[in-house]
Amino acid sequence: MTEMLVGPAAEEVRSRLFDQISRGQLRPGERLGAERDLARSLGVSRSTLRQALAALEEAGVVRRVPGRGGGTFVRQQKVERDLSQVVGVPALLRQQGMTAGSRIVSTGMVAADEQTGAALELPVGSYVIDMVRIRLADGTPISLEHVRLPAQMFPGLLDLPLGGSLYELLEEQYGVQPGEAVEHIEVVAAGEDEASILGLEAGAALLAITRTTKDADGRVFEFSHDLFRADRTTITVRTPSHRSQPAVVSSAVPHSKP
Repeated sequence: MTEMLVGPAAEEVRSRLFDQISRGQLRPGERLGAERDLARSLGVSRSTLRQALAALEEAGVVRRVPGRGGGTFVRQQKVERDLSQVVGVPALLRQQGMTAGSRIVSTGMVAADEQTGAALELPVGSYVIDMVRIRLADGTPISLEHVRLPAQMFPGLLDLPLGGSLYELLEEQYGVQPGEAVEHIEVVAAGEDEASILGLEAGAALLAITRTTKDADGRVFEFSHDLFRADRTTITVRTPSHRSQPAVVSSAVPHSKP
């Protein structure tokens, strides 16, 4: 992509707006004023303002939504998921300067179906803890997660606070730490329910992540299916050099999570 060329006046406006966004004076998701009002407050013509906004949009700093109810909005920060780390979403968000939050949709005890039993290495019909939660980044939904855990490994878990990091809770209460995780990642279209929950249009792209996690002793303790907003998530893969221990490459990738 070639860098957009703008005139000196538009470049000054672009720089001023970028500085306000960088300093947090204009927050992620915030709508900028109407073009006419914004141009007047900045002391420039609307054509100059449009050049500046186009340059900011090309750089991924703002997004422009056409039509009534649209406008120019500060883009929300993307969550970077480093697949070389096994880390919970709350810790991941904290590392990137964002505030983590959760909304619990449902919790309960269910019988393991064939897929869940195979993933958790349990007989079909075994009791598993079933949780559905919405993850928030800076107060806005970033993912919808559905996790299942062997009930026999975590007695009393449903009586504990489940709004924070699941990994931190399991370590604190049961001494279980993630040792290895494998994820299968694909892009899917959001259905009406997922779109409504995540604040998207139906059909918007989601990252569907199916994960199986083992503890330090090799016991499988988590099977989950998460839907992440593709417009708010980036995936980072760190590949070791030929002098390092070779990585196994397949459709499954070692991971990161709750």
